[in-house]
Amino acid sequence: MDKKITIAIDGFSSTGKSTLAKQLAKHLGYVYVDTGAMYRAVAYFAMQNGFIKPDIFDKNGLIESLPNIKLYFQFNAELGFAEIYLNNINIEKEIRTIEVSNYVSKVAEVSEVRAKLVEQQQQMGKGKGIVMDGRDIATVVFPDAELKIFMTASAQTRAQRRFDELQQKGDIVSFDEVLKNVEERDYIDTHRDDSPLLKDKNAIEIDNSHLTREEQFNKVLTLVQNRI
Repeated sequence: MDKKITIAIDGFSSTGKSTLAKQLAKHLGYVYVDTGAMYRAVAYFAMQNGFIKPDIFDKNGLIESLPNIKLYFQFNAELGFAEIYLNNINIEKEIRTIEVSNYVSKVAEVSEVRAKLVEQQQQMGKGKGIVMDGRDIATVVFPDAELKIFMTASAQTRAQRRFDELQQKGDIVSFDEVLKNVEERDYIDTHRDDSPLLKDKNAIEIDNSHLTREEQFNKVLTLVQNRI
């Protein structure tokens, strides 16, 4: 019986972290946790409750409401991955819009939000056999993870991927709007005071600007098998 390990995948937005993490979890029979979805869910909650708007961010209101936020993942056999629920409502589709993308990095900067979600993420990973992706998994959530991956790609490449994805879903959005969102999120993610996006010293960097999903998966699977 292979020993189970913790796989931490960090990186910039729209580098395909979640896609890779889902592939690995499915192949290995591991639990997959999309921490980005957790931050998106909190951003969606903040939008729904009027705490965040284009010109307003009521941080204190959001912080006071954190005890009212219950998040969990439920496996969807048809899709082959777990979807996120906010207060017993499936919001997987609602959190993937450009509007939520525009607010998520600002919400993720709030220390109280990070503390609440990091605690939940560490609980989820107690039994090993987990693949988790986000911005601070290797550095903060699982500093002892057996395998740490850091994913990157050019901003143009990432914006094109995100733009194609949104177009397929029927969202009306321009490429420039998506590129601006990617660049703004990069800046906020790397410059925030609490748990900024950093490459852990033991992480293996993968630039997937010119890799297919299959090439990337095979490359990382080899790394996993070496660790196991």
